[in-house]
Amino acid sequence: MQVDIHDGILSLIPDTDLKSSQKSQLSYWEFYKNNNSYERNIIEDDSLLIKVINFFDKERIQLELTNNCKDYLKKIESAKEEFQTIFDNSKSYKDGDSQSVKKFSSVTTAIQSVATRKLKAHQLKAATHLYLSQNGANFSVPGSGKTSVTLSVYEKRRQEGKVNTLFVIGPPSCFQPWRDEFRETLGREPIYQLLAGGNSEDRKSSYFVSASKKPELYLTSFQTLLRDHKEVETFMRRLGIDVFLVIDEAHYMKKLEGNWAKSILGLSKYAKFRCALTGTPMPKSYSDLYNLFDFLWSEHDPLTSSTKIKIQQYEKNKEYQQIKDILKIKIGPLFYRVRKKDLQLKPATFHDPTKIQMNKYEKLIYDLIENRIVEFSKEDYLKNTEVVKRLRRGRIIRLRQCVSYPHLLLNAVEGYDEDVLGGETDLVRIINKYNDFEKPAKLEYLLRTLRETNSQGEKVIVWSNFVSTIELIQKLLKDNNINSKSIYGKTPIEQQSINEEETREKIRKVFLDTKSGINVLIANPAACAESISLHTTCHKAIYYDLSYNCSQYLQSLDRIHRVGGSENVDTHYYFLQYDNTIDEDISKNLKEKADRMNSLIEEDYSIYNLDMFEGDDDEQAYIHLFGEEKWLT
Repeated sequence: MQVDIHDGILSLIPDTDLKSSQKSQLSYWEFYKNNNSYERNIIEDDSLLIKVINFFDKERIQLELTNNCKDYLKKIESAKEEFQTIFDNSKSYKDGDSQSVKKFSSVTTAIQSVATRKLKAHQLKAATHLYLSQNGANFSVPGSGKTSVTLSVYEKRRQEGKVNTLFVIGPPSCFQPWRDEFRETLGREPIYQLLAGGNSEDRKSSYFVSASKKPELYLTSFQTLLRDHKEVETFMRRLGIDVFLVIDEAHYMKKLEGNWAKSILGLSKYAKFRCALTGTPMPKSYSDLYNLFDFLWSEHDPLTSSTKIKIQQYEKNKEYQQIKDILKIKIGPLFYRVRKKDLQLKPATFHDPTKIQMNKYEKLIYDLIENRIVEFSKEDYLKNTEVVKRLRRGRIIRLRQCVSYPHLLLNAVEGYDEDVLGGETDLVRIINKYNDFEKPAKLEYLLRTLRETNSQGEKVIVWSNFVSTIELIQKLLKDNNINSKSIYGKTPIEQQSINEEETREKIRKVFLDTKSGINVLIANPAACAESISLHTTCHKAIYYDLSYNCSQYLQSLDRIHRVGGSENVDTHYYFLQYDNTIDEDISKNLKEKADRMNSLIEEDYSIYNLDMFEGDDDEQAYIHLFGEEKWLT
């Protein structure tokens, strides 16, 4: 049988008729009959030729390879040897082999020389590893400086003449940090292009500027990439466009099923170098790694189909150590991970909660609402399970509203229509007129605290989970001549189409500016807990109220405790807590979950994500506080 490759087509020309089993195998490989030959596009699968040769060798069919075929095989073998060299170098360096560290010390020195910012020791190690691995993953914890590491390696490749474009795919919240870090790490303002939202035609025209006039930094979201993937592919394939492709917050790729995943995986082969960044590489299962390494090394397949099947079987049988052993061998050298303990940050101080006694009317409201909930619980056995779950979640939210700002009880709660105020006319009147009767005791304490910190010029972030509470705090501070800014759900993330409203990024910059006169930032963890860094000038956080969401809580902690500001500065966390209320249970719950999460984060091959302990936390809290059968006692 003659085997030839021409114009990307693999052709098989048999001397005699093939057996039905042999034809079936070719059909499985998606060959099609063309006169006397069987043909298939080989561009999408470099390993296909080797599979064909091995198969027909076992079938005892002699193959005659054309010169094109032989050249192609040499190319595959050369690429395989090159990958093995990359793999071995990455492994020896990551393992801390002294000879390897010495051998590549010139690379480390060169990377530091291209960065105007002095990189930390752990960042230089991560950067050297990324350079050696060429297409690497950085699974370091949040706040370790993954962006600076990537930018330093990109700049080294750019100065070598191997790349000229940094193309970043990630959530919109990462766009501003990339621009800021570009300037801080490389010492020059990035010429950038935002590719998210806005007019579709205007956006797509951005891909067709000449190579000499194109921006250096492109920032796009996962959603935009799905819509624009054809234009992005055309852009990356153009002559003179050499792309360093980055997936930031790469754990989102787990959610990119079907077309989204294909869009990213399809682009990878057009990039000169690839990089994946995430602090949570395996959010749900070990299979979450598949997309990441298919993106990084699709042409070499470090996790083969048979390996993936083996991992899935081990996972099904809960044989996790066997999986960790496989991953350590197959992909261990191809990623780098910095743990929290490696950052050498000065330990943060978590102050014991400040116990506060409720003021008269908020205490009255809390007790009445709590009693109403106990009464409602007595009828729960008459309702179906889903209804009871929904009611319990709603009741917990009502209690959380009470300890934040009683006026919130007048707001509707989505999916919860139980009238906790029904029949209590005095209670309704008090809540309606609450602002005329008193201020929450927490608010009074907060004001006294912020007066002191503001007089000393200290920056403080105040966290609250309720928009109306944020607005209440900001109004009180304004009335007392304390300048503040706020970030919550209504505050837009910067896009090209947003010109008039203040963006989160601009607010952040004003707050961090030591000369701005804005020393208080009031924020909602749901809007400000991820990708926004405040650690350069802000070292104090006050938690006005908390939710059971451990993910948002942990992310909020990292906003002021990060590399590049927290090594030699004291970081303080303060918590305002009402006595004998749901505040105490939330605080205890978060501490337990945070301790469990932090122990997992320090391990290399643990399955975890910041939401893993969430589940039905509000319902579980309800059972814990009120008990399944409390109404019987």
